[in-house]
Amino acid sequence: MKIISAEQIHKALNYPDLINHLDRGFARPFEMPKRQVFNLNAGTENKDAFAVLPAWSEDYLAVKAFTYFPSNYTHNKSALHANILLFNRSHGEPIALLEGASLTHWRTAAVSALASRYLSNPDATRLLLLGTGNLAPHLIAAHLSVRPIDSVIIWGRNLHKAQRLAAELSQQFHAVNFSVQLDVKLAAQDSDIIVAATASPTPILYGNWVSPGTHVDLLGNHNTDQRECDSELITKAQVFVDSKINVLNEAGELLIPIQEGVFNQNAIHGELGQLCNKSIAGRQSLSAITLFKSVGTAISDLLAAQHVLETLK
Repeated sequence: MKIISAEQIHKALNYPDLINHLDRGFARPFEMPKRQVFNLNAGTENKDAFAVLPAWSEDYLAVKAFTYFPSNYTHNKSALHANILLFNRSHGEPIALLEGASLTHWRTAAVSALASRYLSNPDATRLLLLGTGNLAPHLIAAHLSVRPIDSVIIWGRNLHKAQRLAAELSQQFHAVNFSVQLDVKLAAQDSDIIVAATASPTPILYGNWVSPGTHVDLLGNHNTDQRECDSELITKAQVFVDSKINVLNEAGELLIPIQEGVFNQNAIHGELGQLCNKSIAGRQSLSAITLFKSVGTAISDLLAAQHVLETLK
């Protein structure tokens, strides 16, 4: 069985190829039971968690196990630790163990950009990124590979961290103008694509801030009682998700409006796999507000691991 390190993963991957691989993989048959997320401190405000994500396709079976300890951030340590075990579908033999945290960053950003391929306007040039964590550079690189973005606004609670990120990205992507904005409302009103990847427990993005034609991607929250946007944005947008079974079990962005009686799960337009296999339409007008809520899927872990393994052969 191959042991594949984070360094090998970074060398094997680029976003155009990974996004295309995910696009093809989501369009094909796969099975993905509801992932199991266990709160290690139930009944308290501590959000430490352990999760197990299984999936299988025509060629592979995979399971990702990860721990999430958000309190690690305050101690300057990684909050996410993960491994992905890949099996041969024909006879069940384990064939590879991949470092999961780095692969999670790659596949999360690739899924975000893949959804944008179907849901944002093709001529989108202005992107607002909410969040300055480890995922931020991945999200920028992924989105730049699917849309002609020439302007990126970065917002973060820590101004110096946001400024440092903007400076680093400017050195990497010379043709793009990077800036920092402290006023989310002002930045949102002038953006074609808004990507939120924060740990905020309460809304940082509001429906009356978002202009017609905008595509919104929410991927920072995995808690039923928390959310990155308000209910108004959910009710005025065409809502798509990576996985209904997981989003409706975990995401406060949809669960809270459902509890309030202003949104119904039947109003979800569809899943990413349906967009990729063309069984549903994506963006249907230039003026529509589209919204994609992602909590992460086991099939995207499987597909990303498959792509790494086959690239390294």
